Amino acid sequence: MILAKRPEVDRFLKSPDSHIRAAVIHGKDRSGVTERALTLYKAITPDLNDPFNVTFLTEADIDGDAVKLEEALTALSMIGGRRLVRIRLSDGKPGVDKAIAAALTVHADGGYNPDAMLVVEAGALGRESALRKAAEKSPGAVGIACYEDEVGDVARMTREALGADKVGLTGDALDRFVARLPRERGLMRQEIERLVLYIGPGSGRTIDVPELEEHLGVEPDASLSDAALQAFGGRPGPAQSGLRRALAEGESAVMAVRMAAIHLGKLRRINVLQASGAGAKEAAKSAGVFWKQEAEILRQARAWRLELLDEVQDSVNTADIATKTTGMPEALIAERLLLEISARAKRMGL
Repeated sequence: MILAKRPEVDRFLKSPDSHIRAAVIHGKDRSGVTERALTLYKAITPDLNDPFNVTFLTEADIDGDAVKLEEALTALSMIGGRRLVRIRLSDGKPGVDKAIAAALTVHADGGYNPDAMLVVEAGALGRESALRKAAEKSPGAVGIACYEDEVGDVARMTREALGADKVGLTGDALDRFVARLPRERGLMRQEIERLVLYIGPGSGRTIDVPELEEHLGVEPDASLSDAALQAFGGRPGPAQSGLRRALAEGESAVMAVRMAAIHLGKLRRINVLQASGAGAKEAAKSAGVFWKQEAEILRQARAWRLELLDEVQDSVNTADIATKTTGMPEALIAERLLLEISARAKRMGL
């Protein structure tokens, strides 16, 4: 069964139907996929770390031993409550895709533990995916595709987030802010949180365009934004200088990697919009490009095609994880990432 309309998706995630035993949540926006999956998990079990009621499997687990999934779906709860079997896919190997699809079909029909809920988080699954077909075909399963949020959805999400902290934007300021937001859920949430902190959580204030422009114009990560701009433009020296200046000003290497991801997202969105027929300036505005940087970012977008951005995305993701988990010097990780991007850009003729 396919769930596509936002109201029906939201309802299901917060209160899944008892006869549904499996859900496949997929899309290019992995933050959006994770956010929706977490909402569903919370509706199934109060503790995701419960070893008796929750099993977490990765693509590598299933690729190495497909029986693990069958065992997880067959297992009964030892302490009561509905069991949750989580699967997070990364590469989407055809063999793993088919193995999970086969297990999902059996489980959705009640062939394993009928009280267990199977939830799969995946990247963009094409229509040829056996897993996607199985979820959309079975009456005991749902397939939920996470597409890029429309402007109206972003505005609604912004209003709700600001309202929860008792702050707000005027109508014109909201339009201006939404136009500047990246279209990736995780980054979007972070930008909204920064705005809340700027206005003052719980203050009851509503700011207008001039005050919003002060926030947008004097962002503390301006040096990091410039470093990312220089890196994707093939200028390693200025990129390196911008990073070191930002770090000296107290910015973190984690934020430096994040700004590289935001810049990459803008280039990706411009590419997608132009491929759909949008004009260059229209695409830049929709991607949240600051007008002073428009000419440079459009120049970059002409060289950074989607397949090249996908390659850099892997490097950005690796650096993001490394700054948080490896114990390596964070500044060195961020600097190496920007230099790698700069080198790629120079080889492309930028």
